[in-house]
Amino acid sequence: MPVHLPLFVVTTWLLAMLPGAGQALMVRQTLDGGRRLAWASIAGTGTGLLLWTTAAAAGLSAVLLANPHAYTALRVLGGVVLAALGVSTLLSMRRPASTVDGPAPGYRKAYLAGLATNLGNPKAGVFAISLLPQFLTADGPVFLSSVALGAVWAAVTASWYVIFTWAVDRGRTLVSKPSVHRRLQLLTGCTLLCLGAAVAAGA
Repeated sequence: MPVHLPLFVVTTWLLAMLPGAGQALMVRQTLDGGRRLAWASIAGTGTGLLLWTTAAAAGLSAVLLANPHAYTALRVLGGVVLAALGVSTLLSMRRPASTVDGPAPGYRKAYLAGLATNLGNPKAGVFAISLLPQFLTADGPVFLSSVALGAVWAAVTASWYVIFTWAVDRGRTLVSKPSVHRRLQLLTGCTLLCLGAAVAAGA
């Protein structure tokens, strides 16, 4: 059964707060389509964390780490996904900012972007296989306990991203100004490109 649950929650909360591809993606989605679009990406991120945790519990993450070719392929794929998101963000600077309110399109794509960004980050698998066991005991169903911790991890990460995207959305009055919006798009696009290159290179 899981132990030290409060410590696990604090640890995963701090990990979620670290700047990275996830936060860059959430900024992009919030600015382009509002919080609802970002929530779709948050759902994709949570799904990715659950998949990584289940894979770790089943031993698949150990296989990935033991197989350099599989690990490299996954890492490069993740880098390509992040770089593609960065390019898309930079290209969107050529389009005028939309002023039409209403439901944002592309929820399925937003969900898949969150899922692909998370699954394309092998470090999540490393975390799952190396840290999750520290919060388990030898008693009880280890597999189910690991998956349960994965659900907690996904919920904690999603909670932080909801707060984060709420803060970004609250500042949309400022960031919706054309000059500020373009600068944020440029910063977010370049960040995603750099993160994609770093992930692909194994940095």
